[in-house]
Amino acid sequence: MLNGFAAYGMWGLVPLFWPLLKPAGAVEILAHRMVWSLAFVAVALLFVRRWAWAGELLRQPRRLGLVTVAAAVITVNWGVYIWAVNAGHVVEASLGYFINPLVTIAMGVLLLKERLRPVQWAAVGIGFTAVLVLTVGYGRPPWISLCLAFSFAVYGLVKKKVGLGGVESLTAETAIQFLPALAYLLWLTAHGEASFVNDGTGHAALLASTGVVTALPLVCFGAAAIRVPLSTLGLLQYLAPLFQFLLGILYFHEAMPPERWAGFALVWLALILLTGDALRAARRPARLAVPAARSVETPASARADV
Repeated sequence: MLNGFAAYGMWGLVPLFWPLLKPAGAVEILAHRMVWSLAFVAVALLFVRRWAWAGELLRQPRRLGLVTVAAAVITVNWGVYIWAVNAGHVVEASLGYFINPLVTIAMGVLLLKERLRPVQWAAVGIGFTAVLVLTVGYGRPPWISLCLAFSFAVYGLVKKKVGLGGVESLTAETAIQFLPALAYLLWLTAHGEASFVNDGTGHAALLASTGVVTALPLVCFGAAAIRVPLSTLGLLQYLAPLFQFLLGILYFHEAMPPERWAGFALVWLALILLTGDALRAARRPARLAVPAARSVETPASARADV
């Protein structure tokens, strides 16, 4: 449980980190994040000697293609998020991760032809209404939120098909990102515009630490996923956008007129419905398994049924 809190807590507090990297622009920060993330996870995997998956991946063009798609989509997600935080849109960025579960469900219906339960339909409908209300509140569609939500939903869908662990997946994705990112950083250096070179060792160290900031929460999440029930992780996932939302209001002092409060309230209502329905659905198989377990003679068989 502690690893789960640590992972989502770090993701929730990351808006405090990106402004420290100014005067670097969002694209330069993004490029450093790609380069240093690969360095961090590559060293970690060398230390634990977990590289067998890489050879298997290289021999499977379809999976490698999916990893390339995942790398492209997460590049958009990371870039938009970094820009949003440093441009003063922390609250709108947090909304993207609040509505991500709703977008994921909608994509499941449209792309995978999944069937929804009535409560799920209600949650998606309320979420759509919330976006309309927030469009009024912002005077424009909340494009930052929508871009983050849709890109992360696509990323999750692709990663599900790839079937790699979190650290391994990050290694593969950042390996694909590495050369374009490094080329951009070298171009900045050649033109005298690289803040990594121009703004002192302290600033350079902060840019290098983007690798740790990216990978460490993922390592904690991986440890939590092994030990913590999926239903508990499902609840913990809302800690990150909640912390980001609170930081946006209380620390960055972003405006929240009544229309935005109304939109967020609708999103939270949709998530409450969605979470309650998921918990009921998770308990239902357990209740059905109890009578079946009583009719089975061996404890091992009973455990297999649950």
